[in-house]
Amino acid sequence: MTTHVALLRGINVGGNRKVSMADLKGFLGELGFENPRTLLQSGNAVFGSSTRSGAALEGFLESQAAKRLGLETLFLVRTAAEWAEIIARNPFPAEAKSDPSHMVVMALKEAPASKAVAALQAAIKGREVVRAIHRELYAICPDGIGDSRLTVSLIDRTLGVQGTARNWNTVLKLAAMTG
Repeated sequence: MTTHVALLRGINVGGNRKVSMADLKGFLGELGFENPRTLLQSGNAVFGSSTRSGAALEGFLESQAAKRLGLETLFLVRTAAEWAEIIARNPFPAEAKSDPSHMVVMALKEAPASKAVAALQAAIKGREVVRAIHRELYAICPDGIGDSRLTVSLIDRTLGVQGTARNWNTVLKLAAMTG
């Protein structure tokens, strides 16, 4: 049995793509996943699976969410071991410790090209700093995430890869849930 962390993109934001965490937990249980748990209302789940992993698991969850919940959204899934590596690879450890609510990790569908990451950093109009490692984009938003000009649409357009972001506090809470 492998423990997985799943992040859903853009649910329960601004009244769009609404899904209760109880429904998400029930959905995962109905699909046969072990010990499904959720965190917050923004689409974070931890569960066990012995049958699927990686892109196949993401695709399965996306198709089943559309079919069973009427929910069209991306699922970004990492194993518990991959989640631990995301934390260990953090290129901003000082900021993560001193100001974790202004640091985010964006799980991406695939690793972005280094030229695209450089273009993203050049396109940022504020004091934000980004680094990409494997399939994650780490960002520091010193003036706050809500006021940041580093938007999901800018990231998607510049990197050519979609994903979803969580602040460092949430990243650590999910890690704790993996056991």
